[in-house]
Amino acid sequence: MNPNGTHPLPSQPLRLYRHELSGHAHRVELLLSLLGLPFERVDVDLRRREHKQPAFLEKNPFGQVPVIEDGELTLADSNAILVYLATRYDGSGRWWPRDPVGAANVQRWLSVAAGALVNGPGNARLAVLFRQQGDPQAQELAHVLLERLEAHLGTREYFAADHPTVADVALYSYTAHAPEGGVSLQPYARLRAWLQRIEALPGFVPMQRSPTLA
Repeated sequence: MNPNGTHPLPSQPLRLYRHELSGHAHRVELLLSLLGLPFERVDVDLRRREHKQPAFLEKNPFGQVPVIEDGELTLADSNAILVYLATRYDGSGRWWPRDPVGAANVQRWLSVAAGALVNGPGNARLAVLFRQQGDPQAQELAHVLLERLEAHLGTREYFAADHPTVADVALYSYTAHAPEGGVSLQPYARLRAWLQRIEALPGFVPMQRSPTLA
């Protein structure tokens, strides 16, 4: 049985297709670990464009990581995967609330993770990682977002509830690695404290730092 609730564990390990430097893939890996689910990693070499080859495009026609396989199910899109995992394997309903307001509060931050977080911290990091140069526009967008996240936290410990949810998982990876894109987290004390709370959760796994900045 799943230690996080009443739902059974999968009959065989899930398979996670990922790239070790992808924040989208890391958020899935993080939830898998937090839920205590058995899984195996399948690394996809983005530099060699393995994600654009026919074998991978059969799994995700958009040619993006992550993808998971859970038995006969193949599922792409990191936020969709987070919702699936929490709904399927978290019987407690804490990671993905079952009540309408709780679910809507989490979904709000999934939208931020898919939009502003990628366009700001995500793209700023991508420019350094793949082009070895900063992206001033993405860095500016990153600080606008981080200021809003800092303000939202206020006296809160987590983003969507009084405990960690899928919202926190979705927001963690690119926020934690914003400095790799030239975006300092020093001005954001509440945000840094939140990162520390996530990193202290049982089952937490870090995302690999960029080798160009390690």
